Parts: sequence; C-alpha cells; structure tokens
Amino acid sequence: MIPFPHPALHFLYPAALLLLLPLALVAFWLARPGQAAAVAYSSAELVRSVASGRRTRWGRFVPALRWLGAALVIVALARPSIEHRNVTVQASGVDIVLAVDVSGSMQARDMVTTSASEPISRLDAAKEVVSRFVQARPNDRIGLVAFAGEPYLASPLTLDHDWVLQNVARLDPSQLGDGTAIGSAIAAGVRRLDAKGAKSRILIVLTDGQNNAGKIQPNVAAEAARALGVKIYAIGVGSTGEALVPVSDDHGHEQLVQARVDVDEPAMRRVAELTGGKFYRATDTKSLSDVYADIDRFEKTTRTAEIFTRHDERFAWFAVPGLALVLAQLGLSATRFRRVP
Repeated sequence: MIPFPHPALHFLYPAALLLLLPLALVAFWLARPGQAAAVAYSSAELVRSVASGRRTRWGRFVPALRWLGAALVIVALARPSIEHRNVTVQASGVDIVLAVDVSGSMQARDMVTTSASEPISRLDAAKEVVSRFVQARPNDRIGLVAFAGEPYLASPLTLDHDWVLQNVARLDPSQLGDGTAIGSAIAAGVRRLDAKGAKSRILIVLTDGQNNAGKIQPNVAAEAARALGVKIYAIGVGSTGEALVPVSDDHGHEQLVQARVDVDEPAMRRVAELTGGKFYRATDTKSLSDVYADIDRFEKTTRTAEIFTRHDERFAWFAVPGLALVLAQLGLSATRFRRVP
C-alpha cells in the first residue's frame, strides 16, 4: 500500500473571489487626484514642511489598509480551506523487466513514424514506445536491462518510474560493445524477477538480431524462466533484410551504409512459447506501439485505490487580519492620521 499526500488550497465558494475585481476598480477610482484645495495659500512654502513630515508620508499608506483588509475579507467569504488528500494505492503485484537491445544494428533507420518526416532509428522508436508503456503501468514494479555483447542492469525492479524513464532515455548503442547476447539478457532479466510475492513476473525482450554473443543460449535461459514462472514476450523489431545503418569513418564522419540485419524469428518464437508468452514482429513505430498495447491488455491485474480527503478551514486566517486592517484604517484616519479638508 503506497500513500500519496496531496495538500492543496481549496475554495468552497470560488465565485466570491470575483468581488476582488470591482474592489480593485473602486480603489483605483478613489485614488485619483481629488478636488481643488479648500484653502488657498499665497505660497506653498508655508505648508511645505508639513507635507514632508514623517506623519504625512506614513499617512499616504493608511487608505491602502482599508483595501487590503477588504480584499482579505472577500477571500475569507470564499471559504478557503487546506485540502489534504491521501490516495492509498494497492500495488498490482506484477513485476516486469524490459530487456532492450542496444547493439549497433539498433541504429538502423527504418522505423517510420507519423511525427517525423524521415525514418528514425530502431532504438529511438523503442525508447519512445517503452517510455509510454512504463507510464501506462504506474502500479507495477518495472526494471530495465540493456544488452548488446553483454547485458547491463540499467534499473532494478522499482516503483520509481521516473528513474526507469531516465534510464530508458540514456540507452546508447555505444555502451556495451558489439554483438547481441539474447540468451545472457534473458538470464539477467530472469535473475531480477526471481523474487517472492509477485503474482505475475514478465520479461519483455526487444531485439533486432540473432544471438551471436554471450555464453548462454536463448532456449536454455528460457527453460530457467519457465522453471521460475517467468513469462517471456519477445519482440523482433525492424524490417527484414537490409537497412541503412550509420557508420563512422576514420575521420569521425558519419555516413549511412546498407547492412543486413535479420531477426532469428524461429528462436525467439520458441523462447516465448516455451514460457507461455508470445512472439511479435514490429516493422514500424505503430506496430511496435500495438505490440506493447497488446501486452498491456494481457497482463492487467486488478488494482484498488482508496481516497481520503480532509478539509481544514482557513476562514479565520483571512477574516481576522482583514477586519483588523479595516478597523486599523478607520481608527488611524480618525486620530493620528486625520486629514484636514
């Protein structure tokens, strides 16, 4: 159970705040220069010392007390209160590890998207879709494994999805060397899912190549996953055959070259079916989004949320000082700061 406190200022009658507008207009109107002086002097030098006195200077601020006090009283009439809301969320009990291929071939730019005029790389498409998937499952513990020639734990299982999203954004093809160690990535993800208490444990493997690195074969890792009750969803991403892959020359200049990249569909399909999961093929951003949406539908678990709201009245916080300022203005205007016609 995870509580989320949300204190906020709340008004029972917010329409009352509209009275602040005519109050401001009246204050502006009355602050205009007044009528001509009732007493005429032959020379202003006779009263210059009075106008520059401390009492006169402070007296100019006395009318402002009335308007400030009236504004506070209007806010009080809107019945302000501090709303304390506690949302208690029942965690879903689903643990998910996302294994994302970051090998060099994931830079192939053959993923079509409606938001970009040109195709984007497979890795950029995967990062975009994976981020949306994480955001759509706020009550699951989610971990992240990046892999190329070897696997790397980018994020352990956690409910801190902001941390997961930050690490998804940091995925880089230059992190883990050449090769595609699918079997080792599956084994690393399964190890992270070997925890008690989870109702369902899922490993989603996204790759665009064949297992050509690491010491563990994908089918062996899948057997271990099945023994531990981990379900694997495998996603083959990218077009079949050749694709444009950016390559840097000796001078560091990047150019696009045609390279052959094929997903070992039979092997990935066996891995998924062995654990009760499913294999998907995604050749563009939309189909990749559909894959994650499909998995999201399959792996839904009932969640409950209880909301407790408490309102602490703050009427007196505004009404008392507001009335005090109005009374202070009336008293000062009639005594120490009384004005002469």
